[in-house]
Amino acid sequence: MYIRLIPPSSVSLFIPRMQSQQYLQQRRKFAAAFLAFIFILAAVDTAEAGKKEKPEKKVKKSDCGEWQWSVCVPTSGDCGLGTREGTRSGAECKQTMKTQRCKIPCNWKKQFGAECKYQFQAWGECDLNTALKTRTGSLKRALHNADCQKTVTISKPCGKLTKPKPQGRPCSLTTVLM
Repeated sequence: MYIRLIPPSSVSLFIPRMQSQQYLQQRRKFAAAFLAFIFILAAVDTAEAGKKEKPEKKVKKSDCGEWQWSVCVPTSGDCGLGTREGTRSGAECKQTMKTQRCKIPCNWKKQFGAECKYQFQAWGECDLNTALKTRTGSLKRALHNADCQKTVTISKPCGKLTKPKPQGRPCSLTTVLM
C-alpha cells in the first residue's frame, strides 16, 4: 500500500482559505491521535517485555512420606479445642514430627469421631414405645486417615409428645342458688 503525500502548497490551490484552516486542525488532531496510538503500542510492548517467564523451580525429589496424623485429643474435657500429632518418615526430611491444633465437636457427633464426616438421611418417625426417632448416616469423608464406620445410626428424643387424654367422667358445673 502506498500513501501519496500532497505538499501543503498544492493543497492550498484546491482548498479555499477557510477550509484550509479546518484541514490543518484535522491534520493536527490526526497527528495527535496517531502519536497517542504509537505511544500506547510502545507502552504495551514494554510491559509485556518486562514480564519475563519465570524459570521453573527445580523440583527437589524428597523421600519424605505423607504425614500420618493421630486422633484429636482435647486439651480439657472430652470435646472442644485440642491437638493431634503428625509424623512422617524419610532420611532427608527436615521435620518428621509436628503438632497441629484441632477441634472435637461438643455434640452428638463426637461419638463417631471428629474426623469422620457423614451424610445423614432425614429423621424417621417417632417410636412411641421408646420416644426416640432415628436416622442413618453414610460415611462421606474420613479426615487424617481416621478409622471410621461405613454407616452409623443415631437416635434422639422425639420432643413433645401429645399423649391422649384419659377418658373419664365429664366434668359438670353445679350452680348453687342461695
